[in-house]
Amino acid sequence: MGTAIFLIVLVVVIVGGGLYFSRQRAAARQRELDDAKADARRLVERLGGQVLNLNGNDTASMQAMADASERYNAAGSQLEQARTIEQARLVKDTAVEGLYYVRAARVAMGMDPGPQLPEEAERERAGKVTERRDVDVEGRHYAASPEAGQDTPYYYPGGRVAGRPVPQGWYSEPWWKPALVAGAWGLGSMFLFSAMFSGMSGIASASAWESGYDAGQQDALESGDMGGDGGDGGGDFGGDGGDMGGGDWGGGGFDGGGFDGGGFDGGGFDF
Repeated sequence: MGTAIFLIVLVVVIVGGGLYFSRQRAAARQRELDDAKADARRLVERLGGQVLNLNGNDTASMQAMADASERYNAAGSQLEQARTIEQARLVKDTAVEGLYYVRAARVAMGMDPGPQLPEEAERERAGKVTERRDVDVEGRHYAASPEAGQDTPYYYPGGRVAGRPVPQGWYSEPWWKPALVAGAWGLGSMFLFSAMFSGMSGIASASAWESGYDAGQQDALESGDMGGDGGDGGGDFGGDGGDMGGGDWGGGGFDGGGFDGGGFDGGGFDF
């Protein structure tokens, strides 16, 4: 009899302890989620303040603000749907990307760029356009510049698109858009990348880019010692870079809609 009572008490203690620790973990997880959402919300609101109060005064700044507005709308919608810490952090990433577009617009207008923004490893590793480049690929002209201009009105803050690095800079066309929308690069993409960035400091070679590696991984690539991860570039919403469609958000599409202004149609070049 005594043994039976002891076993019953032991079971009750074990079950009760398990329930207690399970609830503690759930409560801690909820606090982490609440904190992550609050952090994301702060940046979304900061982005919203800029989007609602700042207007571009030329083609480049207006385009950058259009892209910032797209990120603001996407981040706000996704914040409402966020149910996990990872989703909340990805909302934060979207808001930060929008703030990079705002910063670019402010610089293009000769304004103070504002406070420093959070850095992101993939954005840093993708490199930056450091000199003006004009190239012709398959009968189509492309330009890249570290500064905004009438012929380089499309800004990209740097990062990965469909697994490959796209350098920060101003461009004549959003040449990364087909991969951003489709989630994969076309056959001619390496030739464009090679023509535009060959020899530019801090940017991957065409062969490294084709393999999804950044400039800092080239030596390892050439020695054949890349390991198995291929540099696929962090969390996403079903794509890389700014592509927020699909994934955990159930297909709610973010396609970088601000790229429409300026009439990019992808014609004349085989993506």
